[in-house]
Amino acid sequence: MAAVGTESGDGPAAPGCRTAKFDAVSLAELVHLRVVRPVELVRDAIERIESLDPMLNAVIATGYERAVDTACRMDPDRPFAGVPILIKDLFAEVDGMPCSEGSAFLRGHVSSGDQEYVRRLRVAGFVVMGKTNVPEFGMVPTVEPRLYGPTANPWDLTRTPGGSSGGSAAAVAAGMVPVAHGNDVGGSLRIPASCCGLFGLKPARARNPLGPRYGDAFLGLLTDHVLTRTVRDSAALLDVTAGPAPGDPYRASPHDGAWAAEVGRSPGRLRIAVTRRTPEGHPVHPDCLAALDAAVDLLESLGHHVFERDLTELTPDVGTAIGRMYGASLDWAIRCRAAELGREPAPGDLEPLTQLYWERGRQVTGGDLLLAATTIQRFTREVAAAMADFDLWLSPTLAQPPPFLGAMAGDDPTETERVAAGFVAFPLITANLTGRAAMSVPLFRTAGGLPIGVHLLGSGEATLLRLAAQLEQARPWATDWPPMSTPGLTFA
Repeated sequence: MAAVGTESGDGPAAPGCRTAKFDAVSLAELVHLRVVRPVELVRDAIERIESLDPMLNAVIATGYERAVDTACRMDPDRPFAGVPILIKDLFAEVDGMPCSEGSAFLRGHVSSGDQEYVRRLRVAGFVVMGKTNVPEFGMVPTVEPRLYGPTANPWDLTRTPGGSSGGSAAAVAAGMVPVAHGNDVGGSLRIPASCCGLFGLKPARARNPLGPRYGDAFLGLLTDHVLTRTVRDSAALLDVTAGPAPGDPYRASPHDGAWAAEVGRSPGRLRIAVTRRTPEGHPVHPDCLAALDAAVDLLESLGHHVFERDLTELTPDVGTAIGRMYGASLDWAIRCRAAELGREPAPGDLEPLTQLYWERGRQVTGGDLLLAATTIQRFTREVAAAMADFDLWLSPTLAQPPPFLGAMAGDDPTETERVAAGFVAFPLITANLTGRAAMSVPLFRTAGGLPIGVHLLGSGEATLLRLAAQLEQARPWATDWPPMSTPGLTFA
């Protein structure tokens, strides 16, 4: 069997290293072939988490005893029998584990059951190892909550891993687990994928279920999926999680066959529009433009037609709609939790930025929210018309390399908003507003070794997965490991 990676680093192998360099598909194959037992995968992951997390602070809760017990009793023929996974601690319920969403307001709160997405992971054989760090209620593109402290980027421990799924991204990039859950309401899978050198697919709206708790959260902008090292892992995960559940307010377009089968299929000759300009005129770092130019050269060498065209603009009324949607959704989230806890947030329970957004959200009326929905629907039609004569929209994922920790974690909400706006200056939220699939692909490294992703907005996942696999084959990235992680390899 071919391993995902090759030996990296000259130093001694880290604890639990023997399975660290395999992706989830390879680990499952090893179990199916009876080369390893599910419990060995889990024990290796425990060793890696315990060895690496003190440097990163990516994992905020663990469930090792249950994980080992589950793995010992695991049917080895399940699709992903014994493969370890971490779950993001935001809008994700895991039975018996904390659900604090990065907030002191929810300190000590424990979930009483699994949400449907987590249940499907368990049925497929994944073993939940714990939960990962997030910014408070996911409000900023970094992971520095006061409740748990900052998560570091494995490629540079002084920088952010991105957010809000940055804890999950840091864990996968470091090799703690092969895949980790995340979610995305405005770039929260794709931002940390770019910062940490991972593949980050945001599936189409309603591809994965959000129930039974979260249904229509964020007017349909919220999407669950995973952060992975390989494209095939991302596709294979869709095969075990995708599909509607009772009560879902939306339905994704049907897909025939397995998602994993899209990996390796030719995408054909695609028409790809590319933009280098941020809609609001924020500067783009030369490294991010270099990443874009390298992607254009690679795409053209693969036979695709690439041409210049700016992204559909987020006009002021769309920006207002987004602000009202975020504010109202935050108010909903806090009110739901307050009902569970039997109390409102006390002074100091919320960080300054969250408090500001909550106050704004409490002022949004029902009519305001319906008007926001109407505006977003109009924007969706405008994007569809703009993309009628081409397949994908290409841009840098981010306008700047990962900022230093602390740059978006101060007491001044205005300064946090300013830095975040310049960092996430390309409108990744277009994919969420329109319900389209999108992805960040890790094709570039700066001279200092920092990953820089490029972003592709499409319509459905099939074309994106086919193209991503083609890019991965042409310029492999799964063999790149951060300096702080030197996993060895036993199986070949």
